[in-house]
Amino acid sequence: MAFISKRKNKTFSYEPRYYKADKDGSPYKVQQKFDDYRSTLNAPTSLKGKFSSAWDELRVNPKNNTNRRTVYIAVLLGLAVYLYLRF
Repeated sequence: MAFISKRKNKTFSYEPRYYKADKDGSPYKVQQKFDDYRSTLNAPTSLKGKFSSAWDELRVNPKNNTNRRTVYIAVLLGLAVYLYLRF
């Protein structure tokens, strides 16, 4: 379904007129701040691929406080819904 997919953003490569690239990296290169640390940057487009890449990222770099907080919120919301529907 190519007509539903999102449009890719245009890239911009800036190179000054009189700049001589002696070194490896250009100081004018436009790059996101955390691209080096993201494993899901070029994630697959399928739903299963997105979930599996997110699950792999969670397994590799677990943030225990965030995971614990998410579980607590889910349990409290589930308990609130259960008590509301019970009465």
